[in-house]
Amino acid sequence: MGLFGDGHMRRRDFIKVVAGSAAAWPLRARAQQTPLPVIGFLNSASPQPFENYVAGFRAGLKETGYIEGQNVTIEFRWAEGHYDRLPEMAADLVRRKVAVLVATGGAASAVAAKAATSTIPIVFTSGIDPVRLGFVASLSRPGGNITGVSLLATEMEGKRLGLLRALVPGVQLIAVVLNPNRPDHAGQMREVQEGARAIGQQIHIALASNESAINAAFATAVQLHAGAMLVGSDPFFNSQRDKIIALAARHAIPAIYEQREYALAGGLMSYGTNLTNGYHQAGVYVGRILKGEKPRDLPVVQSTKFEFVINLKTAKALGIEVPPTLSAEADEIIE
Repeated sequence: MGLFGDGHMRRRDFIKVVAGSAAAWPLRARAQQTPLPVIGFLNSASPQPFENYVAGFRAGLKETGYIEGQNVTIEFRWAEGHYDRLPEMAADLVRRKVAVLVATGGAASAVAAKAATSTIPIVFTSGIDPVRLGFVASLSRPGGNITGVSLLATEMEGKRLGLLRALVPGVQLIAVVLNPNRPDHAGQMREVQEGARAIGQQIHIALASNESAINAAFATAVQLHAGAMLVGSDPFFNSQRDKIIALAARHAIPAIYEQREYALAGGLMSYGTNLTNGYHQAGVYVGRILKGEKPRDLPVVQSTKFEFVINLKTAKALGIEVPPTLSAEADEIIE
């Protein structure tokens, strides 16, 4: 009787375990089948030069509890400097019903994202005033489905020109390279021209939106005996960073650029906002939106961290003596 009882109990416990496991299977299956939220990441440039910025974006996501491959998926779309590809790339991400659309690599991406959807939340990073471009109603109350990070890139062209002039005060002509496909090209050109007038500097503006035009811009600068060059802020130029730095070195032209990464890669000087920090903030906002917050309630973040970097090694190679006053102003000196 005892043996039968023990066997009966064991059999009953076994049935309970099997029944419990069977009941859990559908729950596990459903959990495994639940798709992860998808972030659509749209960028006007190329992946390699933006690795640090994307790392900053992922760090911002992680700060809010989201890790790619674990509880969120990221679909990347890179236009490789061809801004005309952005509208279809944005439309494709909208068709895929992404949870959030991140428009990075300048205002052109945000323009395409805004045109593609009025319902999916959009987080942008842009160097152009988002109110002036009509992305948001105001910085403090964006309204609609869009918010993001304003990097204040265009407004810095006059400052960059002044820093370059301080380094090479005797130059007669400074060449300026701008991308005509930039959404606020006219405003950027105006900023450069006003900066030149303010310091009494003669400039020559060359337009470049592809690699051959970049070559032509340098050839023209050499032909005109330009004593220095300002490379305007633009994601396309950022994606061509190595090529531009190599051309400046080959033609021995002192140049100033938008981002710290130029100086780290051998460029002479850079002045601009910290893009990695801006992308980090974009990642934080995406995470907050995934948790339920609305873009209209998230004020546009204005990047206030500016960096002035001088590469002394490059200055020496060009035979340039950096004035102590300029060195004192720099946030970082690369030797």
